[in-house]
Amino acid sequence: MAHTDDAVRAAAAIVEDYFSTPTRTLLDWVQPFATQVAELRRSGPLTTTKLDPLVEPHALRTLDLEGVPVYGAGFIAAIDLLADAHSHLAWWQGADRTQLVLASQTVNKEDIDYSALEWYRVPMTSGEPHVAGPYVDYLCSDEYTITIAVPADIDGERIGVAGLDLLVAAVEKELTPRFAALGHQVTLTNGVGRVVVSTDPRCATGDSVRGSRLAALPRIACEGVALDVIVEEI
Repeated sequence: MAHTDDAVRAAAAIVEDYFSTPTRTLLDWVQPFATQVAELRRSGPLTTTKLDPLVEPHALRTLDLEGVPVYGAGFIAAIDLLADAHSHLAWWQGADRTQLVLASQTVNKEDIDYSALEWYRVPMTSGEPHVAGPYVDYLCSDEYTITIAVPADIDGERIGVAGLDLLVAAVEKELTPRFAALGHQVTLTNGVGRVVVSTDPRCATGDSVRGSRLAALPRIACEGVALDVIVEEI
């Protein structure tokens, strides 16, 4: 059991280290960005055309983050923050680093209410960084995605969240070799017990571990990340 416990702690450390860099990147720019927004609002109503140029350099630097396969990055405005839009994603993504234009993709996506979505709701209410997923991202990639988001504040007013997307397929390529090196089967789950990635071929992204054999195995929460690791001897 001691050997397995060591593997559980090692797996958790791998996850904590992996997600700390992108989270720290968002934290590094979210407050300077909020200060820019505050200065801009003093000159008149805040609009999408004023906000987007402020977000773009931060988003592009996040997409260039070394060692982390960031697929998309940007800022999601609080509902009714802007004078000309009920909701707005200032978002850049993909290999070509282009801005996402939701209105051109699907009818009514330009006015989407994302207030109930986990990646927005949790950091907006908790005031803390949050890792959400896996979920199929129908707004941006249409693929299984993990979103990291941190809240942005101006003098106690929460104006939205800075965020980035990691495609689960890319995260799997990064993490499974590291997990496999521990000599155990390792399964990474979210807070409600859905599989993110696993070295166990019997576990697929999105599977629930509740009621399965995995539910009784050693499990530990990853510090600073709303994810757990479950470890099984091979």
